[in-house]
Amino acid sequence: MARGVIRFDNISLQHGQQILFVETSAALHKGEKVGLVGPNGSGKSTLFRCVMKEETPDEGQVSIDRGVTIGYFRQDVGDMKGRTVIEETMDGAGPVAEVASELKKLEHAMGDPDQADNMDKLIERFGEVQARFDELGGYALEGRAREILAGLGFRESMVDGDVGALSGGWKMRVALARILLMKPDAMLLDEPTNHLDLESLIWLEEFLKRYEGALLMTSHDREFLNRVCTRILEIDGGEITSFGGNYEYYVQQKAIANQQQQATFERQQAMLKKELAFIERFKARASHAAQVQSRVKKLEKIDRVEPPRRHEKVSFEFKAAPRSGEDVAKIVGVNKAYGDLTIYKGLDFLLRRKERWAILGVNGAGKSTLLKMIAGQTQPDSGTVTVGASVKMGYFAQHAMDLLDGEKTVWQTLVDSFSRSSEGTLRSLAGCFGFTKDEVDKVVRVLSGGEKARLVMALMLFDPPNLLVLDEPTNHIDLATKEMLIESLKNFEGSMIFVSHDRHFLSELSNRVLELTPEGPIPYGGGYTEYVSRTGREAPGLH
Repeated sequence: MARGVIRFDNISLQHGQQILFVETSAALHKGEKVGLVGPNGSGKSTLFRCVMKEETPDEGQVSIDRGVTIGYFRQDVGDMKGRTVIEETMDGAGPVAEVASELKKLEHAMGDPDQADNMDKLIERFGEVQARFDELGGYALEGRAREILAGLGFRESMVDGDVGALSGGWKMRVALARILLMKPDAMLLDEPTNHLDLESLIWLEEFLKRYEGALLMTSHDREFLNRVCTRILEIDGGEITSFGGNYEYYVQQKAIANQQQQATFERQQAMLKKELAFIERFKARASHAAQVQSRVKKLEKIDRVEPPRRHEKVSFEFKAAPRSGEDVAKIVGVNKAYGDLTIYKGLDFLLRRKERWAILGVNGAGKSTLLKMIAGQTQPDSGTVTVGASVKMGYFAQHAMDLLDGEKTVWQTLVDSFSRSSEGTLRSLAGCFGFTKDEVDKVVRVLSGGEKARLVMALMLFDPPNLLVLDEPTNHIDLATKEMLIESLKNFEGSMIFVSHDRHFLSELSNRVLELTPEGPIPYGGGYTEYVSRTGREAPGLH
């Protein structure tokens, strides 16, 4: 395969008034792992659609080497039903999937009494198809598919169950498994980490490191980008710029480049000011006419340096949380089961003021259930859950987005919630959570998952509680908003208990860790970073 598996040559593209690309070029080479970054709406998903020929640039072209197979994972997975999870996964594996499908039909036909007259033909065809299936590695394929599904968190019982019965998040994992099983020459992954828990995320990280094809991906998880990517492509202001190295290196290089550009801009501005002052001073004097003229010509020829593009980082001064008592939440002797599945047996736990507990545990260990019990959303089978008398709680979970009024705009939602606050205060609150002047007029029902999550966060933190109970608060939230959220929560004076698969979020904000294990809960003093160094693993269930 030639180098430059996918090339973008001088592409320009505009959506209505919005200019996404202006005569910009880039290439993705064999074996490269490239992270695609840029502000919201800069054109990351559009670039993927151009590769898949779902969109065409206004000018320039996107070329793909002959014979290159591409696997594309995106957020909308379409309708999945009528098959088992394993069948749905194997269906995406290219030619071998078609052969497997024919093999299954022949098996049914051979077991059908009405087809007895055709049996010789069926048996002959079955032999041919079976040989072809074997040649394509079909028998190894199911084993590989099960291995990938297990890596992405599927239990054995789920793998053979109906794919239609799964939630949206689990269907996303099936869609991702299909692409990974396909082993294409190039993979385009648009936010593959959104619906994964910590174990699955770390498994995917290892899988992608071993993958030999070309990889282009977006992710809101900086740690994931750091571990997987060897190059970063940044889309900003219509241009695609390449940075060698991982995400941390990109952040450093970008800061240095911006400083240098700012310094060059300031030097040129000082020089222009001096020249213009000379021209202004001597333009009326005949004795200086030649000098003035030559300086005017010189200025006309100068290439003007632009200042670096700044993305407004809006920070917001959140009000101080009211003080709670020392014991914020107390769980004593709690038992909880769902059917045959025992989640807790005699669970004891105490959350004290200013503690920030990160809850870790494998899938089904009861992380969300613990948060729901503290938030009063679910009751224990026996035992007690007590929340301190002066505790004012803020609970964030995925269902919180469903409680928003879909017919109101973002602005109406904020104004109705905080009618006594000034317009200026609410505008800066909206800006802080990524809602610009135009975006505050969007109706809630058209917002993306990430936008809804940002709105719920804004409503919760504006008049802050003194206990935050957060279940995956960073799902769908972009890198810039996540950084703002981490900075705000670092200064939060209250107590926190949270579940997150974002290692940066865990490291920055936890000062305690509770690991839920089958043998019972294990508390760790110190935050997530200390947990990793003490246990030698980044997540429970990993060795």
